[in-house]
Amino acid sequence: MTQSARIKLTSTNLLALDGVCNEIMGISKKTGVKIKGPTPLPVKRLNMVTRKSPCGQGTNTYEKWQMRMHRRIIDLAADDKAIRQLMRLRIPENVYIELLLK
Repeated sequence: MTQSARIKLTSTNLLALDGVCNEIMGISKKTGVKIKGPTPLPVKRLNMVTRKSPCGQGTNTYEKWQMRMHRRIIDLAADDKAIRQLMRLRIPENVYIELLLK
């Protein structure tokens, strides 16, 4: 019985995220299931502005920090064999994966 599975991937490291996407696409080609994606979602940017001077005196100079959250969505027409291989997939620490079966 085939189900549809939606995989949401989130990471701050774009290379690691693309590597996991390529591995999932390889699994789908090996098992012969239909795949849609990876669809890139808009990048979330988290900004932090801090003042350089510790005492608050002097010129107003600021440091700007930014963290980018890259996201991808992959839809699979998943069967049991594909889901088992997805569960065995080695995922780096900085890539977060969410699997939703419909």
